[in-house]
Amino acid sequence: MDPSSRSQPYSVSRLNLEAQGLLEGSFPLIWLQGELSNLARPRSGHLYFSLKDDRAQVSGAMFRNRNSLLRFQPRDGQQVLVRARITLYVPRGGFQIIVEHMEEAGEGALRAQFDALKAKLESEGLFAQERKRPLPAWPRQIGVITSPSGAAIRDILHVLQRRAPGIPVLIFPTPVQGAEAPAQIRAALERATARGDCDVLVLGRGGGSLEDLWAFNDEALVRAVAASPVPVVSAVGHEVDVALTDFAADVRAPTPSAAAELISPDGEALLQRLRVLARRQRHSMGVAVKSQHQRLDGLTRRLQVRHPERQLEQTRQLVDEQQARMARALSHKLALLQSRWRPLDVRLRQQSPAQQVARQAQRLAALRRRLPVPLSHQRRHLEQRLTGLGRRLNTASPLATLDRGYSLTLVDGEPLRSVETLKAGQTVETRLAKGAFEATVTRVTPPAESD
Repeated sequence: MDPSSRSQPYSVSRLNLEAQGLLEGSFPLIWLQGELSNLARPRSGHLYFSLKDDRAQVSGAMFRNRNSLLRFQPRDGQQVLVRARITLYVPRGGFQIIVEHMEEAGEGALRAQFDALKAKLESEGLFAQERKRPLPAWPRQIGVITSPSGAAIRDILHVLQRRAPGIPVLIFPTPVQGAEAPAQIRAALERATARGDCDVLVLGRGGGSLEDLWAFNDEALVRAVAASPVPVVSAVGHEVDVALTDFAADVRAPTPSAAAELISPDGEALLQRLRVLARRQRHSMGVAVKSQHQRLDGLTRRLQVRHPERQLEQTRQLVDEQQARMARALSHKLALLQSRWRPLDVRLRQQSPAQQVARQAQRLAALRRRLPVPLSHQRRHLEQRLTGLGRRLNTASPLATLDRGYSLTLVDGEPLRSVETLKAGQTVETRLAKGAFEATVTRVTPPAESD
């Protein structure tokens, strides 16, 4: 032995420290599988145990910051898969492992199956963010698909009762664990969407191991969640638990209680908002009422200066004056028309064929009296002549023309022979076979050059 080594020997702590350094530097994080034994849970929250197989064992520790993330409760005799680093516990010189992650031994195969199915569905676009729909701000009814006896439904109902007690909740009971659970959960989802009376659906359960939560990784169920016409919130397990329904749902909630928080409006916050709005409304109404009072005062002062009753009296008087003026104008117009019509009527009567016939009859009678002896041939001649004259007179008579449907138009008592003297707006009189009327000229069409 080297004498110098005896003069400066290793201390035990130095030896253990250097051995610790060698172990930790020589081994990376490794996966170990074995059976838990001698499991201890001191008040510090750390876990201490032995991991063994049929021929050897190694001491292990899992500190509180890591074991708080466990999805199951470790127990003696349980087969587990751990990821750990190799070290040496210096105070005792004990070789041990420090566990960073622990899962039940059967979860390894399930995890690989989970990852493969997730990659497949993700490649199909089933988890695409653009497919997600927003949750309703104030649902009329909430549907919950879960076990009716589990802790999840109690947590959800407790939160909803606190935040939004007025929103009805419809529970669709179903098993959430076991071989038959996926088909029954899917059937409950189909019943909920077929009813059409829920605005949002919560799909969830409490925490557990990957195997416990495996029903929510069923491919058919995941596709049904993605195809649901009603927005779905997936709340499976605790915050560290992840199921494939979380990716297919419109919203993923870390816990059932968090799901209830997401889908329910905060009644207290809304009430506080209503109080604020009510104060603003009262203030606005006060300002508006004050403004209207000021406007009313101004109108009152204006009414005192010029009262509507006096204005109404003046308006009535003005209407009476206008009516009197209109009556006088109509009377004057009527008298003027009558004065124009009478001379025309006299002249027309003077030119009547009946008067001509009467005069000729008188003349004939006088001739008969003058004749000493009626001459039949002269009489017949005169009668024929008289008849011809009567026909000629009747033919030349304006009245005969009127009887045939023609009319006689007069301007200022004179017959109208050309439109050249007419102007738009001028009043003319039209004589018919029976009666007469006045008209106002609206348009004058000059005669064509050929005329």
